[in-house]
Formats: sequence, structure tokens, C-alpha cells
Amino acid sequence: MAEHTTRRDFLKTTAGAAATLSALGYAKSAGANDRLSVGIIGCGSRGRGTFLPAFKRYAQSENVEVTAVCDPWGAHRREAAAICGDIFGREARQYTSYKEALAQQDLDAVVIVCCDHQHATMLKHAAEAKKDVYCEKPLAKNLDELKAAYDAVKANDVVVQAGTQIRSLGSIEGAKQLYATGALGKVGRIEQFRNGARPYWYSYIREVHEEDVDWPEFLFGLPMRPFDPVMCSGWYGHREFSDGPIPGLASHFIDLVHCITGAKFPRSCVGMAGTYIWKDENNFDAPDHATAVWEYEEGFKAHYSTHFGNGSGNCMKIYGNKGVLDLTDWNNVYVSGEGAHGETELPKERERVENIERPDHVEDWLQCIRSRKAPNADIDAGYQHAIACLMGVMAADTGRRQLYDHETRTITAG
Repeated sequence: MAEHTTRRDFLKTTAGAAATLSALGYAKSAGANDRLSVGIIGCGSRGRGTFLPAFKRYAQSENVEVTAVCDPWGAHRREAAAICGDIFGREARQYTSYKEALAQQDLDAVVIVCCDHQHATMLKHAAEAKKDVYCEKPLAKNLDELKAAYDAVKANDVVVQAGTQIRSLGSIEGAKQLYATGALGKVGRIEQFRNGARPYWYSYIREVHEEDVDWPEFLFGLPMRPFDPVMCSGWYGHREFSDGPIPGLASHFIDLVHCITGAKFPRSCVGMAGTYIWKDENNFDAPDHATAVWEYEEGFKAHYSTHFGNGSGNCMKIYGNKGVLDLTDWNNVYVSGEGAHGETELPKERERVENIERPDHVEDWLQCIRSRKAPNADIDAGYQHAIACLMGVMAADTGRRQLYDHETRTITAG
């Protein structure tokens, strides 16, 4: 632990000395001894297909190398290590257990991009190991694990970026700043319909060989059962591993609600969910239909719905009494006076909101590791979206309205 603390202190000292430089200029001036050593825990499609290309993009400008990869599935782990060899000139070390990876003193930071039921425990242990963390959403599947992870991050002063990367788009920053002007008037309703022809977990089903998987490590404390290749590869569709579209998709929606409006926690939530269309031999039990409605102290409701059975009807809009902010295409946000009551200064025909560019989500995290500033989706933002998602899942499961008390950090049925 002492060795890691020394490296981290060195990074902080170097960042402080370079405070007058731009982030890009500082990163380019960093020497080999200041190289960030990062491990990826979870080498699935996002680990290999999203994060490794991102680290390739910033290998030079942010002076970063992926030196360790971890996954209980050997095929994914070996492929990720080989990709690191192509990018950085040497293959990453391979680990089956995340605890082995966290024990490596030369790792400065880790990316947690694995099954949902593993996120909170891994985040807690990473924080206790003094590693900075990029943790995929949702941060947790239950409240106790969420609070334990949050407290560990705060106690150990690590930099955490939650994986709600959409909030780092220039279009969203533009929307946020427009919202802050009050041009929409009194906002009462924010909604998203995010549909698909079939549930996303079907696209992950792969051929998996039992001898190539550390099955107990994958189950991560869940009851032992015979190896199941569909469960291993299509875990998104099983409630033990993931709770479906509310944490899987609505986490992005509710995080954008918080980001744009400045709201932090819902006051209450109601919801419904079920499997109506996709009933087959795979025995998935994650819902293919889900709806949640959150109520906020700020005086608006956020309404989310997913229907996996027909992919039409997608939209995301913020409705004020003076106009509408249309975020259906996250990369191109529009505003208009459509539906306004009385006079409005917004244009009659919708106009594109100007993007306000900023570092992307991974770049922002890497820069904050050096500066020790809070990243765009820090632990508080991650905690807030996780609370909302837990409320939505609990409301749908119980059929009862859920209430959140931030003072006591409790969710109760009301």
C-alpha cells in the first residue's frame, strides 16, 4: 500500500506544479515515471470494444497504459491482453480474480466493467486499495452495498467516474446551460421512451466452454449451480445479475435529468415491469417491459418507459410551459416554443442547441486522476442515479410507491 500511496502522491504533486498548463499540455509533458497504470476488470464487449480503444486514443496525450486485465472468462481475458500488446507494445498481465488485480501495487486505477451484481463490492474493495475507479452503471443492485461502496470512496479519497458517459457529450452541456437560463419556463414533465424490437441481452449470447470459465468467480457469491453458457454470456437477461432496463437504460435517462436540471434525488417513485413478449427456452427473467415515474422536490416528474417488442416511438423531452427541449438524439439537441402557454421567446420552429465541447468521459476521468478534481460523473452523481434506479426496481417488484429519505439514506414503501 505504501508504494501505491507514493505513486499517487507523486501524481498529485506533479499535477499541482503543472496547474498553469492546459490539461493537454500537462499530459504531453508527463514523463515515463508519471505514466498512469490502469487495469480493466471485465473484458467483455465494453471492456475490449469501448475502453481499450479509448485508452489507445489517450495513450500519448494522457500518458496512460493498460497493464492488467481481469475476467473469469479466459477467451475474453486473453483477447484483451493481446489487444493491449498491439496498442502498448506489451501484453497486459492477466488475472482471473479481481482481488488479484487489486493487489498489484503498481496499478493506479481500474475500470470496473463487469456484471451489475459485482459493481458495488468491487468498487468498495478498489477504493480500500486506494485505486481510482471508473465504474460502470448502475453502481449497485441493493442499497446496503451502494452505501458501503459510497462510504469507502469518500473515506479513501479516490477519484471515481460513474459510467453514465452521455452527460459528457457537448450537446448535453449545451442543453444544461440552456436549461439554466430558465427559457423553458416552469418544467413539469421530463420523459423518455426507449424501445427496441428485442431485449438487448439476446445479442450477447455466445458459445462458451465451461473449462474456460472460473464459474464460482463469475457467480460472485450467488448460489452455486451447473454451468450455463447462456447465463454466462447473456447475464443481462437474468435478475440475479442485472435488473433489466430500469438500471440498464433508465440509469442514463435519470442521470441526464439530474445533470441538466440540478436535481439530486427523487422524493418518490412508482413503477411496473414484466415479461410479456420474450418468453422462450432461454428462461430470461429480466422484464421486457418496464415503466417508472419519479417525483422530485423541484416540482416535476420524470417518466421512463421501455417496450422490447417494437422499436418505434423513441423520444426524450423536457417540457416547460414556455417550450420543449428535445434530447431524443443525444448528439443533436433541439429547442422550440412548441406547446407553450402564452408568450414565449423560444423559436416557433425547433432550432439546434449549440454544443459546448468538453473532454469525453474517459479523458475527463484520466485528467481528474492527475488533478484530483471531481470528474463529471463523480461518486455523488453515481450514488444519485443508483438510488433512483433502486427505487424504480423496488416499485416495480412490489407494486408499491417508494420513498427516499436522504438524511437517513433509506428507501421505504409509502
